[in-house]
Amino acid sequence: MAAEGALTTSGYIIHHLTNLTFGKLPEGFVRYDGSVVGEGGTWTIAHGNEASTMGFWALNLDTMLFSVGLGLFFIWLFHKAAVKATSGVPGSLQNFVETIIEFVDENVKSSFHSRNELVAPLALTIFVWVWLMNLMDLVPIDWVPYLATQLGVPYLKIVPTTDVNATMGMALSVFALIIYYSLAVKGPKEFIAELTLQPLGKYMVPANLFLEGVNLLAKPVSLGLRLFGNMYAGEMIFILIALLPFWIQWVLSVPWAIFHILIITLQAFIFMVLTIVYMSMAHESH
Repeated sequence: MAAEGALTTSGYIIHHLTNLTFGKLPEGFVRYDGSVVGEGGTWTIAHGNEASTMGFWALNLDTMLFSVGLGLFFIWLFHKAAVKATSGVPGSLQNFVETIIEFVDENVKSSFHSRNELVAPLALTIFVWVWLMNLMDLVPIDWVPYLATQLGVPYLKIVPTTDVNATMGMALSVFALIIYYSLAVKGPKEFIAELTLQPLGKYMVPANLFLEGVNLLAKPVSLGLRLFGNMYAGEMIFILIALLPFWIQWVLSVPWAIFHILIITLQAFIFMVLTIVYMSMAHESH
């Protein structure tokens, strides 16, 4: 794939880091093939750097396809385990699912000290779903994009967590829950007091609001950008290894893939634990 067509080294890297984006190009825009977008603009698949002109409503189709697909696979797998669960000798699938559930349950019990029936299912969903999306990074870098190009699909990124839109979307969803439970459990008065009266007291409200505001907004950033940065960097290393001569690719890619299994699991674990901790903070009164 590295030698596919007339792709240069930089072109190969850019191709593998570009999402399959669907959006609207503005009227008068000159496309990659020299054609000009007509009156009213047009909805189309982006080529090259066209995605940057499509605005907020552009949709990364590959991110949606693989993230939703893996989410449905997670639901199907755990539902299958639940349906076939037995109190006798459990099968391998039941053992696997029970191990994951017990692992998540222990982390929830150790970090979350209030009562909320949403937290444990949320933590389980985050851990398994993020892990499955990260796991796609172990698929050889050229296999799926090559098949896609044979079907006329110009770009295809199969690791949803290398798309900042996916990681920040999950992070902002957790952040919305944090704000909701902060207001629901503590009440607006106490929540505002936390933002304005600590850590420096009532005479330093502007400074308190600045410090606590930064602390609050750092939560979704720490969730989304940490996951994105680690997975994007891992994907970049796989791409760079694919550019090396064939005889050395396996020498480097196999050890990196083995090490990357740890990164994949660790990033899913960190996202889950931070979610539990932040939800716990939202339930605690000062």
